[in-house]
Amino acid sequence: MNSPRWQRRAEDRPREICAAALQVFAEKGFAAAKLDEIAKRAGVSKGTLYLYFKDKEQLFRAVIRDTVVPNVENMRADLIQTGIPFDQLIRFFFAQFAMITSQVPIGAVAKMVVSESRNFPELAKVWHDEVVSKALGTVTALIEMAQAKGEVREGDARLHAFTLLGPMLMGLLYRETLEPVGGEPLDFAALTHQHAETVLAGLLTEEVR
Repeated sequence: MNSPRWQRRAEDRPREICAAALQVFAEKGFAAAKLDEIAKRAGVSKGTLYLYFKDKEQLFRAVIRDTVVPNVENMRADLIQTGIPFDQLIRFFFAQFAMITSQVPIGAVAKMVVSESRNFPELAKVWHDEVVSKALGTVTALIEMAQAKGEVREGDARLHAFTLLGPMLMGLLYRETLEPVGGEPLDFAALTHQHAETVLAGLLTEEVR
């Protein structure tokens, strides 16, 4: 027998609140985001919002864990399980990254964390612990495996991972910060594709080029 509609609705509320909060955080930043507006967009009262989240910081943590972390974890699983050569793996990774960032406002959240971390250091900690450290750790591990197979040249795998990921962050921040004020539009998918080919030329050993 199906659960009553109001019970299913109650179970969905935290996720609906997180989705609304993500929109408001992306549009207005953390400091300017109001719980009243988040509740309104989620279709609940402010009192109902407080039943699930005691404050804005807790809501931000839930937003990251509900909307961003699953994408990071799914990508990690896909990358580790493929078993394909490193060059194909990196091309796949960047294509997936471009697709995800077109669907989830990761760039807007990253911009918010960078701009407001001095006043709200907890934002940076959550972003590091839940997103950056996992993404960086995954790419580092993939590079180490490729080095062991002789596909990638020697060097600090973590620094190689920064080389891979750095331009992606710059591209996201450019798109969120400078395009709105007149910066020439950036084709992010083209950036990821070109960057993959450029960085692979430097990372791959001569034997696998």
